[in-house]
Order: sequence, then C-alpha cells, then structure tokens
Amino acid sequence: MIDKTCDSLEQAVADIHDGATVMIGGFGNAGMPSALIDALIAHGARELTIVNNNAGNGDTGLAALIKEKRVRKIVCSFPRQADSWHFDALYRAGEIELELTPQGNLAERIRAAGAGIGGFFTPTGYGTLLAEGKETRVINGRNYVFETPIHADFALIKALRGDRWGNLVYRKTARNFGPIMAMAAKTTIAQVAEIVPLGELDPEAIVTPGIFVQRVVKEAA
Repeated sequence: MIDKTCDSLEQAVADIHDGATVMIGGFGNAGMPSALIDALIAHGARELTIVNNNAGNGDTGLAALIKEKRVRKIVCSFPRQADSWHFDALYRAGEIELELTPQGNLAERIRAAGAGIGGFFTPTGYGTLLAEGKETRVINGRNYVFETPIHADFALIKALRGDRWGNLVYRKTARNFGPIMAMAAKTTIAQVAEIVPLGELDPEAIVTPGIFVQRVVKEAA
C-alpha cells in the first residue's frame, strides 16, 4: 500500500543533510512552508544551498533559517526588500553567497530541471553582469544567453490538501513555485493543511500528481 504520509514535521525533514540543495516554495510569505522550515531549523542541517524567490521576510520562515546561519548560498530573484535584514547583514559581512537570477529565468531553470531539459537560451540578462561567463548566441538577429537547469536534493513546498499518494491541490496564489519545484527535486516534502482520503481530490483539480511527491505531512493545527 502506498502511503507517503509522515507522522511529524520532524520525521519529514530528518534526512536533510549538511550541504544539501533545498528548494523552498513561496512568493514572499504566500505558499511558504513555514512549519517545515521550523522543523529544518530544529533538525540542525547546515551549509545549505537554498533556492527561493526571495531571501526571507522579517524574522520567520526562510529569514529565520538565514538568521541561524544555516545557509551557505542562496539562489533567488529578489534578495533585498525592506524586511530582508538578516540576509542583508550576512551578505554585507561576506557570510552568505548570492546567485542572482531574474524571476522568469529562475522559474524556467527550475522547470527545465523537472522536464529533463539541458538548458535554454533567453534574452533576459544578456549584456549584463548576470551573463558574464555564460554562453551567448544570436538567434534570428536577437541576442540570447544560455541558462542551466537548477536541480535540488530536496524541495519543501506548501499545498492546501493532499492524499496519501502525494497528490496535491493548492490555494490560489500560494501555488506559485510549488509545482515546478516538486518536479525538480530528488525528494519533495509537502506541508498540507489537510490530508484527505484517496478519491476525495477531484482529479481535474490536482496540480501536482503524487509521482513528484515523496512525503506528505500535515501542518500543526
């Protein structure tokens, strides 16, 4: 019997190892799996490479992980906003590495990993510092730069509901990076508000099928 549910958040993240590359879903706080991040902090893994849209907000979630100095490198599109003070302080001190990637490129690099694509050419970033050292090409008279896929050891994502097979549905914009991150990681761990019996999710509403999810855990009430 296939049953991907975990008894606890701690169990779900127990094998995330030092030096792992971890994708974390969310657009700001929308769709961020904060309960899984808290469990990861308690777990103690260090020297992590984090892939996320931004670099944390305030003092919770991803920002708390950065504050605890568990992150060696972050790959993101928007590292600085008014409340990203933990990242800002560590970056200025030279204690965290940044790989800046335009948002569309970030999403496509993640999607490419999940789709098995070896890379793609894009005009975004051509002629800027972000293109330094990368292959460029002129296609139909337009300049392009080559971007590589982003793979991960783990993906931590948040969904509204899931079943024991790992099928997931999301709540509105909280969906954001979750589906493509689930496809790009070796192990996808989904935090859900509710685990429902098999057959209760409308197949037409399932966004992430269970083949891309290895663990499902219910967030604390």
